[in-house]
Amino acid sequence: MTEPTRTEAAIPLWEVFIRARNGLAHKHVGSLHAPDATLALQAARDLYTRRGEGLSIWVVPSAAITASDPAEKGMMFEPTASKIYRHPTFYEIPDEVGHM
Repeated sequence: MTEPTRTEAAIPLWEVFIRARNGLAHKHVGSLHAPDATLALQAARDLYTRRGEGLSIWVVPSAAITASDPAEKGMMFEPTASKIYRHPTFYEIPDEVGHM
């Protein structure tokens, strides 16, 4: 991979999320460089919704995203195993409910 140029390093990186239609969640579609949120929205619209497939666009500064480390998966997710009441299979659905 190449080193970023001085210009790229000075312009923030934004993550772009698009919701295709009502009822769906926003989906990460890519990243772009832009000096501010307004220009990031405009660039995201031009780059990722050329065919009118977007209903809503979110742009988030990459620096604002905090993510867990996959190597620490056990520490993050194993404590929920002891809380079986959080799993839907813990509960019985009454027959009166019908289809759920």
